[in-house]
Amino acid sequence: MEEKEGILEEIIYQNEVNSYTVGIFRTEAEEFTVVGYLPFINKGDSLKIIGKFVEHRDYGEQFKIETFEKLMPQTLEALEKYLANGNVKGVGPATATKIIKKFGEETIQVLKFEPDKLAQIKGISHDKALEISESFIENWEVWQIVGFLERFGIGAENAKKVYDMLGVNAISEIEADPYILIEISRGVDFKQIDKMAIELGIQRENQKRIKSGIKYALIKITYNGHCCTLKSNLIEYVEQLLNVNEVIIEEGIINLRANKDIVIEDRDGEEWVYLYSFYNAEKQIAERIIKLQKAKIVKKVSNIEKELKMVEEKTDMLLSEKQKEAIRAINDNNVTIITGGPGTGKTTIIKSIIEIYKKKKYKIVLCAPTGRAAKRMTETTGEEASTLHRLLEIGKVDEESLFKKESEYKGTPIDADIIIVDEVSMVDMFIMSYLLDCIYLGTKLILVGDSDQLPSVGPGSVLQDMISSERITTVHLDKIFRQAARSKIIVNAHRVNSGKKFIEKDDPELEPDSNQDFFFIKENNQEKVLEQVLSLCNGRLKKFGDYDFFQSIQVLSPTKKGMLGTKEMNKSLQQELNPHREGEPEKASMGAIFRIGDRVMQIKNNYDMYWEKQDADSLEVGNGVFNGETGTITNISEKEKNITVKFDDEKVCWYEFNELEQIEHSYCITIHKAQGSEFDVVIMVVPQAAPMLLTRNLLYTGLTRAKKLLIVIGNDRVIDYMIQNVDSKKRNTGLEYKLKNLY
Repeated sequence: MEEKEGILEEIIYQNEVNSYTVGIFRTEAEEFTVVGYLPFINKGDSLKIIGKFVEHRDYGEQFKIETFEKLMPQTLEALEKYLANGNVKGVGPATATKIIKKFGEETIQVLKFEPDKLAQIKGISHDKALEISESFIENWEVWQIVGFLERFGIGAENAKKVYDMLGVNAISEIEADPYILIEISRGVDFKQIDKMAIELGIQRENQKRIKSGIKYALIKITYNGHCCTLKSNLIEYVEQLLNVNEVIIEEGIINLRANKDIVIEDRDGEEWVYLYSFYNAEKQIAERIIKLQKAKIVKKVSNIEKELKMVEEKTDMLLSEKQKEAIRAINDNNVTIITGGPGTGKTTIIKSIIEIYKKKKYKIVLCAPTGRAAKRMTETTGEEASTLHRLLEIGKVDEESLFKKESEYKGTPIDADIIIVDEVSMVDMFIMSYLLDCIYLGTKLILVGDSDQLPSVGPGSVLQDMISSERITTVHLDKIFRQAARSKIIVNAHRVNSGKKFIEKDDPELEPDSNQDFFFIKENNQEKVLEQVLSLCNGRLKKFGDYDFFQSIQVLSPTKKGMLGTKEMNKSLQQELNPHREGEPEKASMGAIFRIGDRVMQIKNNYDMYWEKQDADSLEVGNGVFNGETGTITNISEKEKNITVKFDDEKVCWYEFNELEQIEHSYCITIHKAQGSEFDVVIMVVPQAAPMLLTRNLLYTGLTRAKKLLIVIGNDRVIDYMIQNVDSKKRNTGLEYKLKNLY
């Protein structure tokens, strides 16, 4: 490790969330690029940095900061620069010059201990003098938090969040109860915080420690989609985590239960433990959906058989008996689930329902969990569909709020007679709870989805639990229609879902064949798989079916890591399809280089992002861009310091250079990210990856993303493993039990 002292001369990039910084650092002897987490640091600050020089593949030599110490400026010139750069509230360049000129070497003494003297300067009132002093002291105290946390192995990337939550008293609050850090900062290492607490003098059997260990264990299971855990498993885990006996843990559980931090549910003699908010969400889903179902059926068409015939005549569609059964069930019930795989007629049912109920002047609302799924719903039905977030006006429901005992969100009631939700397998327990809270009794709710796809990213397995409870009227569509049966994509998706191998067309040359929409290219060598992908995307598919990459093709991978993971594939595909062009602007950020023409994806919900949508007659404006939305970079402006992205739904957004951590390249995306979307052509690579990723439902979900052409490239043994690997990670939930036992 090397130690350097100097000034942060320039900030090239700084992440507003975790303060990851790229900058230029100047010492007396040299100037170099630094990278690392620098919370509360601004341009012009004096620092002692500890780290090492590393060689970046794209950007050359950089000094990687492991830890740092903020130094008080050593000279009057440096102090003036510090005061002038906006660190201290109420002080700009002119005022900074006046303060230094007036007080010289005594400036810091005056700022910290004699603020009244500042009022001697023309333009600084007594109140402003106190404000300047308070701001200076606050900044100084903030820097101490980084050093304090660093002593206990908690990195600078968490320091800013700690300060935002606890303020200038953070150190004293943490010393009193270090375990508050677990609930403040998602993903921190409990063992580090526990080590800190013990060093600060907290006894091993202290109930603060015990209760925090229990809550940490319950928070940790939710990262894998679980809602609860068996009490016996919880106790065993906490025993190992804290090295205390079962009696002490039982006492902690009793205390947490008494305070309504946790809930214990007895199911047939087994005790399941929940964080309160998770139990409450499940309970609300069960209670609300049964109430909706049992409400008086007021949105009903009187002569449904006549309407079915009229729909067939008007649309020239011949409905199957199963589809008619589904429409009758929807007509006869307030809540209905329609489930089935691709090609089984779900979309036809939705279109028929819209046709029948619109004629009766009923107001129909269509929605889906993601922007892409909503767009696809709009395209297939011809009716406007919304995302659930936008429909419910949820706003900033962040992960941290999920652990609160009471949700702060109160839903806006939905003005609708019929609500149709597509891709329900993607809806987690919290979003479903919010949705049901917003539906009037008597409104028809139609839930459409494929329960064999991947479960939601968030906790719960809502669709599967509702179906398994047998309390909600459910129609299972299992027949593939004749037209769909001609598609090898659909046939193979259903074969995989039932544990069978592909009916394959193994033809790397892709000879044109009017009936062929599925190819399996067996290839074990990763370099050769990459070669296949690049040639398919850059010319071969253009010749085969006039498929242009930027209009029609999406590459999918089950993993982010490795040569065939999304990170490296995006670099390779960008180099092949959108290489560097002399004279065109580019912007480097977080290890990626953004260029005009790049395909990008928003990777986090941003409820405040401003957008514009221009059509021939009007300009529509709004706020909100959501995780999974994709678009194209249309401009990079060094002058404005922003990147312009036009999304697939035609809205245009402007990303400041310090906001680029919100987007990443989407030439290749994970199968998880593709859920809810469809693409004309899908190229799916199947490399060796972590066993937890190589599951049947992941493969099935990937296959069902393709509309016109699907090319699978990879190791046939890995694919066989995936087909046989029925996802054993069944989520621990209690919604099915609650639905079965509610009334």
